Amino acid sequence: MTQNRTHTCNELRIEHVGERVRLSGWMENVREVGQNFAFVILRDFYGTTQIVVEEEEMMGVIHALNKESVISVEGTVRERSSKNKSLPTGEIEVVPERIQVLGRCRYNELPFQINHSREADETQRLKYRYLDLRNPAVKKNIILRCNVVSALRSAMTAHGFLEITTPILTASSPEGARDYLVPARKHPGKFYALPQAPQQFKQLLMTSGFDRYFQIAPCFRDEDARGDRSPGEFYQLDMEMSFATQDDVFAVLEDVLPPIFAQFGAYNVASAAPFRRIGFNEAMETYGSDKPDLRIDLTVQDATQLLGGCGFGPFADNTVKAIVVSDFSAARKQIDKLCADVEVQAGSKPYWFRLDEKGELTGGIAKFLTEKKDAVVEALGLAPNCFVGLTAGKKGAAQKTAGVLRSKLGALCPNHMDRERYEFCWIVDFPMYEIGEESGQLEFCHNPFSMPNGGAEILDRAIAGEVDPLTITAFQYDLVCNGVELSSGAVRNHDPEIMIKAFQLVRLGEDDVKAKFPAMYNAFCYGAPPHAGIAPGVDRMVMLLAGEESIREIIPFPMNKNAQDLMMGAPSSVEQKQLDELHIAVTENGSDETDQG
Repeated sequence: MTQNRTHTCNELRIEHVGERVRLSGWMENVREVGQNFAFVILRDFYGTTQIVVEEEEMMGVIHALNKESVISVEGTVRERSSKNKSLPTGEIEVVPERIQVLGRCRYNELPFQINHSREADETQRLKYRYLDLRNPAVKKNIILRCNVVSALRSAMTAHGFLEITTPILTASSPEGARDYLVPARKHPGKFYALPQAPQQFKQLLMTSGFDRYFQIAPCFRDEDARGDRSPGEFYQLDMEMSFATQDDVFAVLEDVLPPIFAQFGAYNVASAAPFRRIGFNEAMETYGSDKPDLRIDLTVQDATQLLGGCGFGPFADNTVKAIVVSDFSAARKQIDKLCADVEVQAGSKPYWFRLDEKGELTGGIAKFLTEKKDAVVEALGLAPNCFVGLTAGKKGAAQKTAGVLRSKLGALCPNHMDRERYEFCWIVDFPMYEIGEESGQLEFCHNPFSMPNGGAEILDRAIAGEVDPLTITAFQYDLVCNGVELSSGAVRNHDPEIMIKAFQLVRLGEDDVKAKFPAMYNAFCYGAPPHAGIAPGVDRMVMLLAGEESIREIIPFPMNKNAQDLMMGAPSSVEQKQLDELHIAVTENGSDETDQG
């Protein structure tokens, strides 16, 4: 097989008994039985094999080694007297005649037990990631990722897409997140940016006459980490199609993804194509989220008219949302924790009451509803043992809190959530514009290069003040699975005149558009085909397929939540000579603290 082995540690079976073999791997465990007898577990990428040491010279070699040393074992395969049916190699063992040390572990103590590394502190796991990855349970997620990427490539190629790589060093552009900037040594005071996405390049490929493009694209955004988002760097299945509509994009992904989820998914049930389509406004009203988890059968009801005048202060002059949960059995302590968790995540406090088994309103804000009991029961369709979760605030805030509450209630109530399945849906008709949380001004909601519903006419009316820009929708769409946004996409705005009008509403004139997007603007002026695309996140996809809660579990070398690589020590200081070459001066920020969390 190779110079150091004839077989892997997962390959030998009963039919190999009597053969002379050479195995190589890590010495996972040693159990000494008497002075010259020991059981050694040898592990490589593929599995494990038991080595039985029965001779003094071999015992001396093993005794001098620490666990996780790399060794090569030459010996004879024999049948085990005590078989382990749970292991592929559990019917045989190898009796060594020669043991060679290939890589000595020089530490008596490991930072954690390899096979239990997932139970260790995450900081230790990230600092010693090369040890963490030796754990087969950790390694299998990386293998899954490799297989999924390979399957995606094959499927896209089969659909007539060409894999084309796009630049990593490019120009900064306003695409919604913070750029990672790279100083240009030959151009003092100027910077490259790492691409937040290959957005402009893939559209330029369409204007260049390519019909179908894809790549497994690295993207770089200076964003904070979340459970489903890694800071700094992530990968997406980036794709674009010429002469395509929204339906064309949907058809490709509805053909590509189901077989991959069926082959690699942790769950056996998945939505069949065509996936359900839900308008953005409907999603917010019904689920309180533009990425609803459809495994949960709970929905949000509007209770503003019903409860707004009940005398409970937070409901007055606010939108009120209600979620009814039947057959609710959680204890008061669980309810209190639920409300606290929702408030932390949503930034707004939820409220509640119950209809007990006797048909009486109890708990929470029940005392404010006594006089309206019959109306409340009828309007909300309550039955004994129903729980009603409530949120209040401005419409958007009430919806958002209701969405968080719905997710938490689904997790708390297994009778209302079928966990072991994949539920896909398309969220369509997103707003073209929104009011930015930080700026307080009109901004693009999704992608600045999207085609508005209504084209130039609706933009002209908005510019003239005849239409509220916040009511304009766009041919923008998200693919959602189990409450996770897998991807965003859009039918592109390929007309330079419409592009200028779209940017005019966010205070960027024609000169600004030409300056910020010179290649795209000029390319469109030479004639561009209608085109559309999307970019499912590979990291999130693999996270769902593996059934993991954290995206860091499926990335080979992830950063921590503070965008630090604890293993490599990045980000790090650099020498003054390097700064001088780049014409950069570093100013003190008043803190030398480094958070290792």
